Amino acid sequence: NNLNYCSMKYYIFCFTLSLSILSCDNSTKIRLTKLEGSPAYETAKLENKSINFDDKEHLFQFDVIDYELGKQTEKEFSFDLANSAKGQHIHFIVNNGPYSAFYSSEFNKKLEETNNIILAFLSRSYHESVKNPNAFFPTQIGEGEKIDLTKEFLFYSRPKGVYKGKDTEKLLLDFYLVNTNISPSGNKVKATIQDAEFIIDEWAPYYLEGLPKGEISVKLELIDEKGELIDTSFNPSERTILLED
Repeated sequence: NNLNYCSMKYYIFCFTLSLSILSCDNSTKIRLTKLEGSPAYETAKLENKSINFDDKEHLFQFDVIDYELGKQTEKEFSFDLANSAKGQHIHFIVNNGPYSAFYSSEFNKKLEETNNIILAFLSRSYHESVKNPNAFFPTQIGEGEKIDLTKEFLFYSRPKGVYKGKDTEKLLLDFYLVNTNISPSGNKVKATIQDAEFIIDEWAPYYLEGLPKGEISVKLELIDEKGELIDTSFNPSERTILLED
């Protein structure tokens, strides 16, 4: 009887331990979830007024319509994402590099003399892009080989840089599509976060959970209906971000 009792205790111990390990594994699993509860801004517009050069920098001037730069974005979801204290702004991307944030409709930007592919779009204060047909402006500036801007493009936006403390719990994953759509039967975006792969078939914002602290690799690929990489500039996009305590 004592032997049976000890065997039963050992079985219960092992079973409890296995459940604990499984629970730990699940708690650190990377998850991707569609973000809902943002204002749509369906009538917001970003229109270019002029681009001028003064020997050192370019001066960009935009008209921003039905959208208030510098305002904190009201949202309906209850959790927090990394947010700019300066409010809503313009994401300004050069050659699909990390964006610069501008909180005024007029700003200066130094560009390389080679050909520069520019994408500017409206952004909420927590860095989610406004995805309507009038909320972005693409162009190219400089010398060098030109790129066909009528082709399909995927521009990387978030996540970006260093996240600390509570901001590491949920990270915004966001990108900008130009001249293409994604759908279950058409093009898609393949997101590889560390070793986790996700196939995205709806152009929407998403948030990431379950990321470990340290360096995190993020790779975005625009793929066709067969799962093959589309031959276009800046595809794929790759970034490394850092999560700290």
